[in-house]
Amino acid sequence: MHVLVTGAAGMIGRKLAERLGRDGALGDAAITTLTLTDIVEPPVPAGFAGAVRRVTADLADPGVAESLVSARPEVVFHIAGVVSADAELNLKKGYRANLDGTRALLDAIRRVADGWCPKVVFTSSCAVFGAPFPDVIGDDFHLTPLTSYGTQKAMCELLLADHSRRGFLDGVALRLPAVCVRPGPPNKAASGFFSAIIREPLAGRETLLPVAETVLHTHASPRATVGFLIHAAGLSRDVLGPRIAVTMPGVCCTVGEQIEALRRVAGDAAVARIKRAPDPLVERIVAGWPHRFDAARARALGFVAETTFDEIVRIHIEDDLDGRIPD
Repeated sequence: MHVLVTGAAGMIGRKLAERLGRDGALGDAAITTLTLTDIVEPPVPAGFAGAVRRVTADLADPGVAESLVSARPEVVFHIAGVVSADAELNLKKGYRANLDGTRALLDAIRRVADGWCPKVVFTSSCAVFGAPFPDVIGDDFHLTPLTSYGTQKAMCELLLADHSRRGFLDGVALRLPAVCVRPGPPNKAASGFFSAIIREPLAGRETLLPVAETVLHTHASPRATVGFLIHAAGLSRDVLGPRIAVTMPGVCCTVGEQIEALRRVAGDAAVARIKRAPDPLVERIVAGWPHRFDAARARALGFVAETTFDEIVRIHIEDDLDGRIPD
């Protein structure tokens, strides 16, 4: 099996490639080739016995997508894109990375037109939903995003669904909650503080909290997110049905409840490193996001996430801090 991963140098892309390399298979099919692409060179997953092709390129550039699909990968994980606040602050950049790159990829697949029909797993976002919200958001809630990022993701969902309906590909879009705790340096995601208020204190560093502790959101760990992607690749079209966008499960909690989970795992000293610093832009963006989801359909399809935020904190320690909190 040949697997293509776009956005393979990003956090989720790297962790997915590491998992694919470690497993060496998707379901019952051995992976013989991994094609990893991003605008910077992706790392090679350790221990993978098959061939690895790394492509450093912008998916929206002419000819890049055609080159990537020329070897007809059976599975495409499309993760490439820019994050929420970056897409909101730089409209041109957001549409190029999130919409133009996706359309280039789907067009390249469509143009092959020789019966090849790859599985395409797309990372969408719960930002596709827009206010006013009911207490709990279901999969069939209307798409009226209140950010450019959410708009771009919603447009890509529609393109993916249309290409899937026409038989050019077999698509599934995963509406991800906030992925938390993200390792590494902070990114430009408006949701980045959800991770920073856990990651930075655990590393002995102070961090800023730009919103009130009453802010409510749904979270899943990077480990669970990679699990979502791999599980989605194994879903048949018959099982998924015509509604190919699915809202993923997660842990719904307030920022204050996140902080208390950190306190239970790492103590008062870690919590003391969180400093309040309201940011009107982040507050406005986050206020336009839904908070709690009915992920019954996803669970019925076999998707699994954590059940407590304490689990999410401990997973970050296990996966990214070598199993221990630094002194």
